[in-house]
Amino acid sequence: MPDPKAVNSMFARIAGRYDVANHLLSGGVDYLWRQRLVRAVHDAHPGSVLDLATGSGDVAFALADGLPQGVRLTGMDFCQPMLDEAVKKRAGSARWQAIEFTQGDGLALPLPDRTFDAVTISFGLRNMADRHQALKEMHRILKPGGRLFLLEFSQPFFWFRPFYYFYLKFILPVVAGLVTGDRSAYDYLCGSIELFPDRTAMSGEIKRAGFSSVTATPMTFGIVALHEAKV
Repeated sequence: MPDPKAVNSMFARIAGRYDVANHLLSGGVDYLWRQRLVRAVHDAHPGSVLDLATGSGDVAFALADGLPQGVRLTGMDFCQPMLDEAVKKRAGSARWQAIEFTQGDGLALPLPDRTFDAVTISFGLRNMADRHQALKEMHRILKPGGRLFLLEFSQPFFWFRPFYYFYLKFILPVVAGLVTGDRSAYDYLCGSIELFPDRTAMSGEIKRAGFSSVTATPMTFGIVALHEAKV
């Protein structure tokens, strides 16, 4: 499992160039992934949403744009430099002003039980030192009937794997190193993607944390999956 101090330090180093690298390395498809997540959350009609591992806030901002006004949005991350980037970006839209950004550890959320109607987490679970504990914490702070929306890398369709893993190992770290000046960070991130469970295994982990009605929707040849679950 990842070392929390090393992960925090890594994200602090690349915070200023993180968004540029994400958009470039995904070919802009990350925008479509976020929109699919926002549509799913919208259809659940939550009154309050916690965006965990919010990073520089892209998902929180997309939720603010896509959900009705009046939905309470909180973005939480354990890396303060990433949150600083989110706060800077928040000034860019009137709809974003109501988002609260706060620091917190996903393994011990500084929140009471049954606080939110929905939790979203995008590309952050694989960086948690203990996935089961993180999922249990998400379950704890959700209200009865609450929903989890987990957008995360997965294992691609069989025929696409050779192309995908070649990109992960030999192209992505080089390009990311040029963009961010920190290739080692993306060597780690690529390794974490390759080792992450597939949709079936991840669904099992979500159920073991206490969730029910777990579904998994593959996207972009299976390299990403949107898991939805209920408390």
